[in-house]
Amino acid sequence: MHIYLPIAEMSVNVFLILGMGVGVGLLSGIFGVGGGFLMTPLLIFLGVPAPVAVGTEANQIVASSVSGVLAHWRRGNVDFKMGFILLVGGVIGSTFGVWLFAWLRTLGQIDLVIRLSYVVFLGVIGSLMLVESLRVMFRRQRGGGPRRKLHQHTFLHGLPFKMRFRRSKLYISALLPLLVGVFVGILAAIMGVGGGFVMVPAMIYLLGMPTSVVVGTSLFQIIFVTGNATFLQAYLNQTVDVVLAILLLVGGVVGAQFGTKIGAKLRGEQLRSLLALMVLAVCLKLMSDLVITPPDLFSIGTPGTH
Repeated sequence: MHIYLPIAEMSVNVFLILGMGVGVGLLSGIFGVGGGFLMTPLLIFLGVPAPVAVGTEANQIVASSVSGVLAHWRRGNVDFKMGFILLVGGVIGSTFGVWLFAWLRTLGQIDLVIRLSYVVFLGVIGSLMLVESLRVMFRRQRGGGPRRKLHQHTFLHGLPFKMRFRRSKLYISALLPLLVGVFVGILAAIMGVGGGFVMVPAMIYLLGMPTSVVVGTSLFQIIFVTGNATFLQAYLNQTVDVVLAILLLVGGVVGAQFGTKIGAKLRGEQLRSLLALMVLAVCLKLMSDLVITPPDLFSIGTPGTH
């Protein structure tokens, strides 16, 4: 069963899009990521124009994140004070990011920038997360060695405007989560992601938050940051396809509820290693598409064919 997407100007299989939405919602609930790092490339692989994939996916992330946050809130795994500071930075970053997106689009470089951004960020973050999580699992199997802290104190932890975050058991400068939020907000606008694949590692290793609280708190700020990005993308760039967004939204909400239950049964290092492997898989696929020469450099169409 196919349906026409008016903004993307193409037809897609309804059940394929719904299934993709469920899968990404599942990831949202398990890992605390919006899932855009996976869905946006998948939409591009299906032939959806990159600007439309970015603008529309931000909308779907909102729905799956709301569903995931409600599930984690019931378990008491959301640090709302930390989430609000991340949110302020995220709104600032996403607003600037949408403006940058529009500027790059006028230059005709937005498709290349989106793909290169994915390759760079997914490659670096996926590699770092995989190495760290494997190190923790090997250390656990050996059952020896003193346990190291998840994060090391640097000059960043000596910044002013310190605040106490009781749910996360932290006393750090509010500038740290604010700056993390700004950076993730820019990514949300440029790459069509919630930024969870950057936010989750940053919250664990830079801010030092417990893994159990990170997932719910990450999803909380993702709701508002991607909501802001979606509104601005629709208003300024007209790149949000409502039909596609609704299909992804329905699947995402369903998948997030199941993902939260699965994530509660896994160890922190297991979650991080699985997320890292998926991040690297998407990165390799995008890199191959950029590097490998297509079999046909030119395609010649005839009237009445596609």
